[in-house]
Amino acid sequence: MENSNRLLTISGALLLQVKLKKESRELEETLGMLSMAELYSELITDSEKNTFWINIYNAYFQILFSRDSTLGKAIFRNKDINIAQTYFSLDDIEHGILRRYRWKQSLGYFRNPFASRIVKKLAVSTIDYRIHFALNCGAKSCPPIAFYTLDALDEQLKEAMYSFLSSETSVNINTNTVHTSKLLFWYQGDFGGVKGVKAMLNTVLQIEINSYSLKYNSYSWEPHLENFV
Repeated sequence: MENSNRLLTISGALLLQVKLKKESRELEETLGMLSMAELYSELITDSEKNTFWINIYNAYFQILFSRDSTLGKAIFRNKDINIAQTYFSLDDIEHGILRRYRWKQSLGYFRNPFASRIVKKLAVSTIDYRIHFALNCGAKSCPPIAFYTLDALDEQLKEAMYSFLSSETSVNINTNTVHTSKLLFWYQGDFGGVKGVKAMLNTVLQIEINSYSLKYNSYSWEPHLENFV
């Protein structure tokens, strides 16, 4: 049961503090004082890892941005997140742990040969591409923030996928063209390539678009903070 997993409870509590605009430093310190052995022993399954790290990512982007909104893209690279006496970046969490150390610029096709030993040990065993509809980087085009729980994770990720893709995708039957989120291009390897992207859209849209051309919407990086479901 989720209540027995202290780490999942803490990650959810941190995200709640952020949503309520309450001070979060005590919970941040608690996370920092954990041992790496606790991470390894309590985050065993991919579901546990996804639940914990999605909530941590979404909470910490809001925290870091609120403390320094001038960082720009460095907010993703800076190792400012203390978990178990080890400093992680948002990129470490997203591309290292949740995407199983994929190279950020490779469209999801290649692993990062420079990933740290710790990141490799913490990483999921199999990428769940639905995380891309759960992670929020504070931009207008990002998916909204939800509170993910272990018991409901699969259904929540399914709902996030359907909701995001339904709102971001349009089909023109006259030109045989589908316009959809740029996320599906940036991480197409995670989805199984273009064929996998189309198969996913077939399921979500409930129409067959295999012969259609894919076009990707412009991604708005305009800040949109506190975008909770």
